[in-house]
Order: sequence, then C-alpha cells, then structure tokens
Amino acid sequence: MSALNPRERELVAIGAALASNCVPCIEHHIQAARKAGLADTEIEEAIQYADKIKRVPADKVRETAFCLLGKPVDEPKAAPAACCAEPSNTKNCC
Repeated sequence: MSALNPRERELVAIGAALASNCVPCIEHHIQAARKAGLADTEIEEAIQYADKIKRVPADKVRETAFCLLGKPVDEPKAAPAACCAEPSNTKNCC
C-alpha cells in the first residue's frame, strides 16, 4: 500500500517529468492526473512549482559558466557583488 494517493503520485510524476524534460512522460502524467481528479489549475500550479525548483540548479550552472569566463552575472544569487574578478580554484566561486 502506498502512502501517497493517486493524485499525489501524479503530482510527483509531473514534477519528475518536467525535471527530466520528458515530453511523453508529461503528456501521460497530465492525462493521468486529470483521471485521478486533479483540476487543470492544480496541475498548472504543480508545473509552475516544479519549474521554479528546476531552475535553481540551472541558474547556478549558468552563473558558474559566466564566472569561469570572468563575466559578470546579470542576477547574482549567491553573492551581492561580482566575485569572479580573479580566477579561483574554489568550488563555490559565486
């Protein structure tokens, strides 16, 4: 027996499908979510929330790439000022 009900499982599956960029998965799980009784507004909220979470590591990778090029980051997330004026061997440049 699962601790998650069918609605909750489909919300998790939608988040995982979005995170893995799997179009067939998202197509399947949106339909399954509707069959499980989720409204489109609930599904949309789950998609938006999953996308926000997905963007955190993507933004960090982008920031790191620009730091390695010695370029300023347009929206620094981890540091208030440019931190990559000089190359650094640390794992957490920005």
